[in-house]
Parts: sequence; structure tokens; C-alpha cells
Amino acid sequence: MISQLSWKIGGQQGEGVESTDRIFSTALNRLGYYLYGYRHFSSRIKGGHTNNKIRISTTPKLAISDDLDILVAFDQESIDLNAHELRTGGVVVADAKFNPVLPDGINARLFPVPITSIAEELGTSLMKNMVASGASWALLGLPIDVFNKAVEEEFGRKGPAIVEKNIEAVKRGADFVLELAGGPLEEFQLEPADGKQKLFMIGNEAIGLGALAGGCRLMSAYPITPASEIMEYLIKKLPKFGGTVVQTEDEIAAVTMAIGANYAGVRTMTASAGPGLSLMMEAIGLAGMTETPLVIVDTQRGGPSTGLPTKQEQSDLNAMVYGTHGEIPKIVIAPASLEDCFYDTIESFNLSEEYQVPVILMTDLQLSLGKQSCEQLDLNKVPISRGKLVRELPELQPNELFKRYELTEDGVSPRVIPGDKFGLHHVTGVEHDETGRPSESAVNRKNMMDKRLNKLNGLHIRDAVRADAPHAEADLLIIGMGSTGGTIDEARVRMEADGLKTNHLTIRQIHPFPADLVEPYLSAASKVVVLENNATGQLADQVKLHAGHADKIKSVLKYDGNPFLPSEVHKACKELV
Repeated sequence: MISQLSWKIGGQQGEGVESTDRIFSTALNRLGYYLYGYRHFSSRIKGGHTNNKIRISTTPKLAISDDLDILVAFDQESIDLNAHELRTGGVVVADAKFNPVLPDGINARLFPVPITSIAEELGTSLMKNMVASGASWALLGLPIDVFNKAVEEEFGRKGPAIVEKNIEAVKRGADFVLELAGGPLEEFQLEPADGKQKLFMIGNEAIGLGALAGGCRLMSAYPITPASEIMEYLIKKLPKFGGTVVQTEDEIAAVTMAIGANYAGVRTMTASAGPGLSLMMEAIGLAGMTETPLVIVDTQRGGPSTGLPTKQEQSDLNAMVYGTHGEIPKIVIAPASLEDCFYDTIESFNLSEEYQVPVILMTDLQLSLGKQSCEQLDLNKVPISRGKLVRELPELQPNELFKRYELTEDGVSPRVIPGDKFGLHHVTGVEHDETGRPSESAVNRKNMMDKRLNKLNGLHIRDAVRADAPHAEADLLIIGMGSTGGTIDEARVRMEADGLKTNHLTIRQIHPFPADLVEPYLSAASKVVVLENNATGQLADQVKLHAGHADKIKSVLKYDGNPFLPSEVHKACKELV
């Protein structure tokens, strides 16, 4: 028996690839397996090749597998594009309708199954996804009742007749492939999982759940890939907690509405991708100048312009750190896992109110949309903190204004909700004094700039730098961010087997950069590799700028729209050592 297996389904967008993957994965999750998914899809609404790859394991995995055990193909293009991933002895379950052929040099077994024909016999070709699912499930020899339960959950709202037909489609697909193969494939039998059901979701859903738990009651946003699922999740959930989602006419309206709602005391967020973030820049400056809390999620994708809207990239770092005109304090956090997406969202709301600054939560497409398992979340792990929000104010003298921008030792001023008695003050985007009145005084300008810019001095968020550093002196230190962590760790196992001592840092606080936490690891390494999905080494530049050791640092970059594979990281790092 084996401890892990990789399964992929491919076809044209809109013909059931996504639903097949969803039901297949749900059934595996019910058995307690750990899952890590990668979704390759076209920017077209319908048509164009798409595939979903799932790694199934008895232990946690946070990387796409290098190879492939089973490929389910709805068309020849899926075979042509993906067969090179198949390991020796792998399997292709293909629709017999298109007379499938394996490319030359592919050492795998082909099982042509009349997927479409069976579905049409049952009344509609739409059920071919269930025929294909049943065929691949049967090869694994897993209990069919668990799969049928997942089918019931998927189609139950359509009535028992539809559920029954889909279950029959599963059975016919299973029966046909088992006759071809002579029974379940012994070499693909998975070791039993622990039976404990894990959470199974995408990073965007974890962010939405974190927003709910963190007290967010309004989301203003404009749809954009790969951020839209956050809005779609909260559209369903927020009304149950007295909140709402407003779809605005554009990203400028979304961010300014979020600023206004936060000013009024409501925890509010917005979410977008690179193009939307660009449109928000002036308003982010407004939040910085008025010291209004603001939480923005940037789900990075391939750029510039429309670029590769459905592909992986990590190229917005410079925009998040430097994008606003003038100089304001802001916090940029990069979650590295589903758990981080949840907890960091709560913490983002806390930080934005404690320091009265914009906080940008920086994910990437793989983390945003890649479905994966995680353990149960602890709703009490991150307590709610509203900072210096004052509700009971001392009485003001006649014609006196509240010092909303009071010069304080820590740079954070008391904040009130509009309408609170004795909280009257002026708010403006121009430079202002302690009461908010416009001021062009040179002395005041310097004092206010120092107040704003110094409030984040020494800030370290939870796990600002996450280290796996078993070696006091390492041959190689690998630094990454976002979704690259699991891939780096798998590559390190291979490097350690090669005799290389490796340490790993995941940088989660991108700005202000935690140089004091990073520098000791740089000092202890002979060489340093910074791994990132962009063409210019933006994270490497931050490391060099703030922590030094530029002579040691090399970049490993990938910007073709695909995430790193463990084998690619292993090969690239070995070449640099």
C-alpha cells in the first residue's frame, strides 16, 4: 500500500471538471486523507483547457507533487498536455468517445471508458463527470458508500431522482473500468487515513471565515480573479451576523467605502488583485494621512495589466510596499497556509485599529484558490483588540475640539466614532494639526510625519519570520513567502539526503521588514537562495536592502504562471551551491 497518490482531471472549461474534482475530493476528505489541490484554468468563462490536480496523503502535504499517478481525461488535449507528468506505470482513464491515444514515450496504461455514452444512456451527457469519478474511485479500491454520500450532498437539493441517477452513473463507470483493469489496482491502494475529517477549503474561504471571526460586518468590493471567492463567501455568511456585502462599481469606490465605514466604527474590508490594488493607491494614502483603519486583501496573479489573470505570481510586493505617493505607515502581511489566512485576517483587523494604519494581506493565486486540508481552527487564538478606540470622553471647553491626532509617545492617538459626545474634530486629507484642522506649519508637518511614521517602530507580528533552522551553520538558507513553503520543505528533504545542510525562512511580515529577525539566519548561512514567483526578485531586494549580506544572496525565480515544483527547487538550489 502507498501513503500518497496524485490524481488529476482535465478537459474543457465548463464541462464538469470542477464538479468532478469537488465530489472526488469531498469523499476523500470524509475518509480523513490530507489533500492539496492545484487548479489550472483558463481566463475564459467557458472553453479552453482546464485541469485540477489533487495530492492525496496520509500526512500533511503543502506542495504540488512532481508526478502523477492517475489522469482522468475528457479530451485528447488533456492527455497531450498532461501525460508527461505520469510516472512509470501511471494510469489514464479517458473518454472512449474521442479515441484516446497516449503520446510516444509515455509508459502508462490507458483505460478507454465510454464516459459520455454511459451518461447519455442515463439521460444526459452532463453526468459524464460522475461516470469518470466512479471509474477513478474504483481503481483506488476505496469504499463506494463514502463516495455515494458525497454525491447525495452535491445533488440532494435537486431531489432523490437526480441523486439516484448520479449514483447509477458512478456505479456504471466503476463497473466498466474494473472489468477493463481486472479489479482495483493493487499498486494504487492507499493506506487507511486517520478517519478524522479535516477542514477542506481554499485560502479565500479561510480569509472570509477569519473576517467573520474578527468582527468584520461590511465588505465593499468589486469582483476580480482570484479574489472574488472572498466576496462570494461573505455574501452568504455576513447577513447571518448582521453584516452585508456591497458590490461597488469599481475598486476606487470599494476602498473609499471601506475607509468611510471604518471611520464610522464598523470593521470593514475590501479585497482585490493587482489591477484593483493599483486603483486603490490614492485612497490608501488617504487612510494613512487620516489614520483610519483599513484592511485590504491582495490576491496576486500574473501581471502587468490584465496579464495572466488565472495564473500564479508574486509580483505585487513592490506595489504594496511603495505604491502610495508620499510616505505613510502601512503593514503588509503574507500568510503562508490556510491557517495563516484565517488567523492573519483577524490579526489584520486588530493591527489596523491598534496602529490606525492600512493593513494589506498579501496572498497569491495558489494560496487563494488552491483547495487544501487543514486542522480545526481555534476561534479563541486571536482575541479582538480595538486599540485606542475611546467611547467615554472628557467634557470639552466651549469652542474646543477633540485632539484626534494628539502627539503621543507611541504615535497612536485616541480615536472616536463620529457622533460620540465631546469627540468633535476635523478630518481632512491635507496635513493637519492635533485637532485635524489644516496646517502648513513646518514644525507641525515634521511632528505629524514623525508621529505617523514612527508608530510601527519595532513591530513584529505573530510569526513575523517562520524558521525551520536545525543547523547552527547551514550550507544553504532558503527564503520564501506565501504558498512556496511546503515546496521548499520537500526540496530540502532531498537536499539533506544529498548531504547539504539547509535552513528555511518564510517571511510573513513583508513591511515593515523584520531585519533584526532575518539577519542572524543570513549570518549563519554560507549561501542564501530567495525563491519567489516573479521576474525581478522583489523579496530578495527587500532582504538585501534591510538585512544586508547581498554577496551571499541568489534568486530562484519562476514567472511562467505556474507554482514551483519540489523537483525544480531541488535542482535550482543544487546548481547554486
